[in-house]
Amino acid sequence: MNIFKKIYCRTYQLVMRIAMPFLPYRQPKILTNYASLAQTLKSLNLDSVLCVADKTIVSLGLTAELEDELKKEKIKYTIYDKTVPNPTTDNVLEALEVYTKNSCNAIVAIGGGSVMDCAKAVGAKVARPNKELNKMAGVLKVRKKTPTIFAIPTTAGTGSETTIASVITDSQTRHKYAINDFVLIPSYAILDANLTLGLPPKVTATTGMDALTHAVEAYIGKSTTKKTRGYALSAMKLIFDNLLVVYSDGKNLEARKNMLKASYLAGLAFTQSYVGYVHAVAHSLGGKYNVAHGEANAILLPVVLKRYGSKIYKKLQKICLNLNFCDTTLSRQECAELFIKKIEDLNKSMNIDTAIPQIVLEDVPSLAKTADKEANPLYPVPVLFDARQLQIIYYEVMK
Repeated sequence: MNIFKKIYCRTYQLVMRIAMPFLPYRQPKILTNYASLAQTLKSLNLDSVLCVADKTIVSLGLTAELEDELKKEKIKYTIYDKTVPNPTTDNVLEALEVYTKNSCNAIVAIGGGSVMDCAKAVGAKVARPNKELNKMAGVLKVRKKTPTIFAIPTTAGTGSETTIASVITDSQTRHKYAINDFVLIPSYAILDANLTLGLPPKVTATTGMDALTHAVEAYIGKSTTKKTRGYALSAMKLIFDNLLVVYSDGKNLEARKNMLKASYLAGLAFTQSYVGYVHAVAHSLGGKYNVAHGEANAILLPVVLKRYGSKIYKKLQKICLNLNFCDTTLSRQECAELFIKKIEDLNKSMNIDTAIPQIVLEDVPSLAKTADKEANPLYPVPVLFDARQLQIIYYEVMK
């Protein structure tokens, strides 16, 4: 990266870091069950709800109890179940039409990160009906109050119930972008591990690695705080202790609870400290080829950590020591390499591939430009890469 772009990126990130204590970060209020959600709606005089889900969630009956509780409180509801992985602008506009047609005044998202991204984007469009979604991409482009959003995660990975982000794919161009604004943080969340018991092993694995990526990228970046580092380390500990357990035994409720907590903590960490090039590259692949976000993150994480090199040895050593993976007899480099190997071994144990076969050689320059545009200057990465340098990451994970 040329010196002028580096100065611009680091100056932008420094300003954001200085402003961080004064920005309106908040955590969602945690509700215990569907009954408390329905009662909260009633207490807030919210009487017509758009429930955003996907067809799998509905077919598994995961909305049934919620529907029962809404009926008890005489709250009208409509379910939009057409959300796809890597939700599109078409999804958002369809769901918005349902919201408007039924005079809804609240949004409940029940599902994984894609569902919550879609629900948040609907909230953004309700707040800014005359503004195109792509015009809200970036930071603080919504700036108007959304309807009250309730988030019910059914995977343990995205942490989207805590974050300011909604990631959307343009239906026509397949360009994937993030809308980041504090108004998108859900007001309420239900963390119920029972909803994650039916996750198949592959989804369990990739969503868990998504949470690990959030925690690691938040920890190694240049905008961390003592609080976010604590969240990230706690999340990593829970993931390394529990992810293989739930991958092998999906009915282990205690381990499922721990993974849901890890996802939540990692979400708290990265919503303040941001992510890095793993996410930027993964988003470009999700937009272009519909590669599952968690799977892309899992494959890319060790590759990008190696590309950062010695700049992150000190922080990876601290992670290793905190997780009891090493002791002080090892050098910083040895600890860093050991931690990266732990990630690679975890991927291998869960049959996660080391390559992304969908990547087409001719697409790499444009993919790298997309990742560069997303990451720079926003993400406070430990080492700055430009589009040309990012291309190397794509080449490394091609099959």
